[in-house]
Amino acid sequence: RRAVFRRTAKEPPHKSTENRNVSKMSSSVSMAEERARVRVGDLTRQLTLHPTSATDDTYTYQADLKACRDELLPFISGDVNCNPILLRLAWHDAGTFDESVPMWPKCGGANGSIRFDAELEHGANAGLRKGLMYLKPFHAKYPRLSWADLIQLAGATAIEAAGGPKVAMRYGRVDTDVAEQCPEEGNLPGAEPPFEDKSPDAATHLRRVFHRMGFNDQEIVALSGAHTIGRAFKERSGVTDFGYGPKNGTAHTGCPAMKAGGGGGCPALVARRDGAEGVGMQGGMSWTKKWLTFDNSYFKKEYVEDPEGLLWMSTDKALHTDSGFAPHFQRYAEDEGAFFEDFASAFIKLSECGARFRPVNGIKINDESWIKTLRDSSSFGRSA
Repeated sequence: RRAVFRRTAKEPPHKSTENRNVSKMSSSVSMAEERARVRVGDLTRQLTLHPTSATDDTYTYQADLKACRDELLPFISGDVNCNPILLRLAWHDAGTFDESVPMWPKCGGANGSIRFDAELEHGANAGLRKGLMYLKPFHAKYPRLSWADLIQLAGATAIEAAGGPKVAMRYGRVDTDVAEQCPEEGNLPGAEPPFEDKSPDAATHLRRVFHRMGFNDQEIVALSGAHTIGRAFKERSGVTDFGYGPKNGTAHTGCPAMKAGGGGGCPALVARRDGAEGVGMQGGMSWTKKWLTFDNSYFKKEYVEDPEGLLWMSTDKALHTDSGFAPHFQRYAEDEGAFFEDFASAFIKLSECGARFRPVNGIKINDESWIKTLRDSSSFGRSA
């Protein structure tokens, strides 16, 4: 070894420089190899079976999905009337996706990360802990199902239970493992300016948020139609002064007369598509009069008739005033079937944003006859 060292020490300067360059190249190759090994290790860990991953036997997993769906439907359709919050939960888990981020799960999306406190505490997710509470008994009964799948299954079932289209999405999403994999706050759309992304107006803000996920103008309008069900609350979003409880609701969501000390003559609230009385928890402010019915009422601008009792924000107004959005908004106002078809397609796309599937092609639980969305069908869009 000493002899080799002596010969190396006596080499001409240019040889020494050449050796250093070779050494640097070798070092770079080694670093690249190490990064590759780390990447392979990461992928291997992601493929590893774990209790909250859709990697069990496909047929068993499919059977659990069907059984869970069959139990979710009557639960959502019952007295709880939790359609809106389960749809919002599914939307917010998937809506953090950023297609410019190549690494999973840092890209966000439908990966079940919203079950962690770190993400639930994001401002836009206020109140969604209640939605998770509704789903915990289902996850306990069907532990093979990933949280990501259960959340999206509940969202799709909530739409159907409210009279909307049957959303034939695929399943098999892999969950995130730890809270550190949650996306950063700020990826979901805002309601009113000033917007976090510093957009000059609502239309620009909507496009920046949705284009980041890969959606076009027509899909933005279709997905916004989800506001046909649900309410906003003072305690959650701050976009309205109407809050929890009947006395803090509107004529469509509660009993405002109770504020004045009355309330004995409060009429029964009817907002469901089946005409049944009762809305579950009262209060808040809705976008539509029948806010437990999934239809195209949102696009008919009911707020014009009742501006004090119905919600309409800057991001809602942009959909019928912006030249790129307005034609789609008008088409959905005139054709509920078109809205249902486009919404189902866009919601499936949303539910796959940032999702990693095992098996890679996913798992279907609906046959083609179940998902058919013919506009001229008399049964189209009605609950099973």
